[in-house]
Amino acid sequence: MSVPAMDSFKTVLRFLTNQKSTIGYSFMAILTIGSERIFSMVSFQCPCNREQNFAYGLTFLLGPAVVLLAIGLFVSSRLWRLYTGCCLNPFKLCPKGNFLGCLSVFVKVLSGACIAPIMWLTVALLNGTFYECAVSGLDENMVVNIFCQNKTPTCREELPQVPCTKSQLPQNEKMELLLMLRAQSQILGWSIIIISAIVALIGTCLKNCRSQVSYLQSTFQKIYMEKEREKFEAFAEDYATKLAERNLTSFFDNKCPQAFPFPNHRAWEEISAVYTFRQSEQYYSTLQRYVERTDRDFSPEKRLILEGEDGIEMA
Repeated sequence: MSVPAMDSFKTVLRFLTNQKSTIGYSFMAILTIGSERIFSMVSFQCPCNREQNFAYGLTFLLGPAVVLLAIGLFVSSRLWRLYTGCCLNPFKLCPKGNFLGCLSVFVKVLSGACIAPIMWLTVALLNGTFYECAVSGLDENMVVNIFCQNKTPTCREELPQVPCTKSQLPQNEKMELLLMLRAQSQILGWSIIIISAIVALIGTCLKNCRSQVSYLQSTFQKIYMEKEREKFEAFAEDYATKLAERNLTSFFDNKCPQAFPFPNHRAWEEISAVYTFRQSEQYYSTLQRYVERTDRDFSPEKRLILEGEDGIEMA
């Protein structure tokens, strides 16, 4: 590969690396739209009766959103850093009475997990299929009066059949009802988009307004945290490989293992905490704060205690 081509490749790779959040959200949006279309065309079949329409439509509208929310929480490393071990040590959730800091972390976790569900609700409501089925099954007088005002007397009974085009209503009334249902669904979809955008803007403004550091220093911290995560995974894999090789060598050679430096349990606990920036400290993560401490404990772990599938394992 020639030098100009290599430089161009590096430029593109650097751009993609810098824009990975945007690319990730774009991919999530495309995946959400595709999934919604598959659900609408293949899986979704509105029963078109008053007893089942509402429950069926609402299940398809909210069910995937709940699943996506659960997945978003499940893959949140920040949530597990807070939650792991909190049953044994409840103060770990909110150390040193820092309630506002803990609340801020939970808001970040929840807001990050809500991105995919909001995308799903938005796409589903803009399409309108699930909403049409759900609302047409409501028998509330207020709802029926909105749709059947100035319509034929059979409108109330025929309304659940409208999403399936099985209604005996005149064609112009069926189209008018479908357009009303779809318009309401799309209004709700756009309302979610507008509210989400306003909340995100206000939240970002408040976060930056209350920030104890400048914008460029905050940007530096984000870059540092990303690099630290990447290096931690590389170091962890390297050390885990070395430890596995040392243990296997000791086992198969039937001799005492060589000394292996390893952080103690307290060190792991300290670097696993969620870090909140303090103006009095020039640290960018709990790991940096720990390694720069002058009083940290260098004594290695004598016996490793891990929680396995069958209970507590002691090595």
